[in-house]
Amino acid sequence: MGTEGAAARQAKESLELAFQMSQILDTGLDRHTLSLLMALCDRGANPEALAALVRELSSAAPPTATTASNGAAPPAPTPTAASLFPSGFRQP
Repeated sequence: MGTEGAAARQAKESLELAFQMSQILDTGLDRHTLSLLMALCDRGANPEALAALVRELSSAAPPTATTASNGAAPPAPTPTAASLFPSGFRQP
């Protein structure tokens, strides 16, 4: 159990460091999204392709509640919406 605890602590520290760098670079990524991207990289996803995907999705994203002109919260996502990361992830 000691090695599992050490591995979990190291993973948490790595995520925190990556999040701090993300904040300095003003990426706009939250911890959860960053952890998903890191997990995809760990599974063999191309980091440059993921970066391009994040850029594309960020530029196409609808305005958030903080940027909405009327101040109303955006509608909740529908449960039938397709996932951005399908469960059939294929490694190259």
